[in-house]
Amino acid sequence: MTRMEQYPYQPPEPHHRDGASRGTGHGHRAHEGGGDGGPGPGHSHGHSHGPAAPVSQHLRKVIAAILVPFTAAVLVGLVVLWPGQAPSHKRTGVGFDRQTQQATVTRVVEVSCKSVNASGGPSTGDTSTAEGTSAQQRGDGTCKKATVQVDTGKDKGRTFTEIVQPDQTRQLHQGEKVVVAYEPSAPKELQYAVTDVNRQFPMALLAGIFAVAVVLVGRLRGVMALVALAVSFLVLTLFILPAILEGANPLVVAVVGASAIMLIALYMCHGLSARTSVAVLGTLVSLSLIGVLGSLFIGWAALTGNTDDSTGLIHGLYPSIDMSGLLLAGVIIGSLGVLDDVTVTQTSAVWELHEANPSMGWRGLYRAGIRIGRDHIASVVNTLVLAYAGAALPLLLLFSIAQSSVGTVANSELVAEEIVRTLVGSIGLVASVPVTTALAALVVSADRPGPDATAPAGARPAPARGGRGRRRKR
Repeated sequence: MTRMEQYPYQPPEPHHRDGASRGTGHGHRAHEGGGDGGPGPGHSHGHSHGPAAPVSQHLRKVIAAILVPFTAAVLVGLVVLWPGQAPSHKRTGVGFDRQTQQATVTRVVEVSCKSVNASGGPSTGDTSTAEGTSAQQRGDGTCKKATVQVDTGKDKGRTFTEIVQPDQTRQLHQGEKVVVAYEPSAPKELQYAVTDVNRQFPMALLAGIFAVAVVLVGRLRGVMALVALAVSFLVLTLFILPAILEGANPLVVAVVGASAIMLIALYMCHGLSARTSVAVLGTLVSLSLIGVLGSLFIGWAALTGNTDDSTGLIHGLYPSIDMSGLLLAGVIIGSLGVLDDVTVTQTSAVWELHEANPSMGWRGLYRAGIRIGRDHIASVVNTLVLAYAGAALPLLLLFSIAQSSVGTVANSELVAEEIVRTLVGSIGLVASVPVTTALAALVVSADRPGPDATAPAGARPAPARGGRGRRRKR
């Protein structure tokens, strides 16, 4: 189906119609600029990626004047804050801060819990409490005695026994791969203990299925999205986390790291074009708003960021880390992924609206784009709130069991952190719709009345409809 069949109007300039009739159904876009870019012929990207609306050299210079200094500042921040080596510490043996090895359960037999003293001590006979009932069940029940063989480390091949009580959540099975903790200062028979199940294979398989699905559906863009995801993970693990551990300000590190991820991911996935640059600008403005609001309300609500065992352990190992700053950094990084989705969608929507009706001014484009954005933001905010609620479901269940009031639950720091995180991120998402839509509408409509669109040289669209003309103007 040709482009002319999609539009109910006729372009006002005769040479535009001529350009379209002489082309392959897409030739009229020669005077508009091209696709998203790429080294190949312009039409090869127009079918799958969508056309890019006209952007003059003047506007490209304006966008570059904003983004080039910003990119340079991000690079300088990466160089200045790039971590050397995180300060060493003596392992506490608590939580994640302990030595672990891989092991295999080689044998499991059933034994009487009394014979292995699994009750943890003599029962008082009082079954009126949960502790007393549990102790009686352990004493009267059947336990499992598992023989576990260490598969890695200096004690490879060594075996030890693990008693599994009947009321334990995790039951061991013969042949199961497990993770064991190692404490060298403990007595020899107590140095190893099973702490978790080895999930490397199912997790790797799931990641492989995800990658295949993305490539099958997204094709080249899916591949680029996976590459961008890998780069984002590298920035997180090689820069953000070590820099925070080294003592750098978590907020500054998060801003620099999130900006680097944003630039890499957006341009890698969507091409180096004015359309992508507008999405970058919209994301930058929204992230700035999230940072300001997050800093204000985290301080106002007196949130310390030290609310559970993990954050407590971090604070104990590295007292110099600003835990409230770490909380704000998490809000910024957590909001970035959803922001990218919203800003890219809004920018693309405005670009396509302009393609469908080039006669629309920026006000008309803004109104049409904001209608699309309202539907998008309603679903995104709901998704974000439900995602946080799902992650905090066990905590909310505990409050429900305790029959706490809504006010009491919301006032507790554990829940207040999630509320602030959710609401600040959602405000940034809501703001990103009008901001990005307005920027895109202004940029995409600014060239229409300009000399670049109406110059007498418009009689040359036919030579420009090859690959070079499409890449020249974005």
